[in-house]
Amino acid sequence: MDSSYLAEYAHSADSNAYFHGLPLTDEQKHLIAKVDEYGVKWAERAFKHDREASFPTENYVDLKAMGFLGLCVPKRLGGLGADYRTYTLVASRIAYYCGNTANTFNMHNANALWTADMIDAMDLTDAERESHEHNRAIHYGNMINGSIYSQPFSEGSGAAAGKHPFGTTATRSDSGWVLNGKKIFASLSGHANYYGVLCTEDVPNATLADTLFIAIPADAPGVSVVGDWDPLGMRGTVSRTLIFKDVHVPDTAQLMPRGIYIKAASQYPHMFMTLTPTYMGVAQAAFDFSVAYLRGDVAGVNVKRRMYPTKQHAIAEMYIKLQQAWALFHRVTSEFKRRPSREERSRAYACQYTVMEYCAEICAMAVRVCGGQAMLKTFPLERLYRDSRCGALMLPWTAEICIDRLGYGLLYKEGERDDD
Repeated sequence: MDSSYLAEYAHSADSNAYFHGLPLTDEQKHLIAKVDEYGVKWAERAFKHDREASFPTENYVDLKAMGFLGLCVPKRLGGLGADYRTYTLVASRIAYYCGNTANTFNMHNANALWTADMIDAMDLTDAERESHEHNRAIHYGNMINGSIYSQPFSEGSGAAAGKHPFGTTATRSDSGWVLNGKKIFASLSGHANYYGVLCTEDVPNATLADTLFIAIPADAPGVSVVGDWDPLGMRGTVSRTLIFKDVHVPDTAQLMPRGIYIKAASQYPHMFMTLTPTYMGVAQAAFDFSVAYLRGDVAGVNVKRRMYPTKQHAIAEMYIKLQQAWALFHRVTSEFKRRPSREERSRAYACQYTVMEYCAEICAMAVRVCGGQAMLKTFPLERLYRDSRCGALMLPWTAEICIDRLGYGLLYKEGERDDD
């Protein structure tokens, strides 16, 4: 066999072997500890919000008191200044107690995380930088003062996956913009104060380059919330349908300068895996519950089941999957940067897929190993099981999209086609 191909491909082993994990900073430890102060209350409230499919409003009162509505707002503008990795660590701990709170908290924080350091590092004109600084100061101020922002993506088409322009449109007016369109699975519908909407500028032959990112006040004339919300899991996200009918907003509603969103999306692919921490936290919660349940440490469980080999083997398998997911999660969140390498981008897809699928597998194994009593709604496991299955469906990086892009990217070099 001719093994000369190894001269080129040996670097693949290097890229997987050379990694120095980043330890938690004192600030990250402090923020996680703040979550722990409130987390048990959130976990107890989660039963009610799941049963009623109601939004965890009380948890957001807590988040405001903690200063966390400004978690990703730069310190110089009054926020806590959490960077990408810090956000992912904090979000995973929030999800440990309440996945629905973490899922919606992601929608809120993305409006600050995406518009802060990422945009500062990009090539903007002086005019773009000045207008962006002015606009985001307004929105960051709203967040710090208690306003909740959402970020609806989905429209029932391939737009959220980046396949074609968004159907929601923004038409230029003398005083700003007029928006028309619809967003489905719009988390926080009826509970956010602002909706950070991705839409397409109404110009001839519009493309993805004409995408705009605009914050729409929830109480603006022409904004309505319609439809029911009775899903399998993540019921507390209240992701009903948003309708925009001739909604007028000023220029200051722009969360990014015109034409910048698509550039940011291409240069910062990790911005699309900020839901991953939610399912990392849910996986850890399911594992810890299982251990506590089998040891008889859960209130209402008076029988220990830890002595059975089948239980021990299942817990060991769950632990292995959990550690594999955590290892990839820590590596990928440590690799966040502008214009990552092909290897780093591929690992991001692999991380998203692994966490979403392993979370569901760990929760399914937890159901099996804990048995019938643990499936009662007085325990969290059956909710974690239902919530876990929703992760693979989350746009813009569903499990299927991750696999498609990963497979193509591994077999084709940049710009390569089948006739090459």
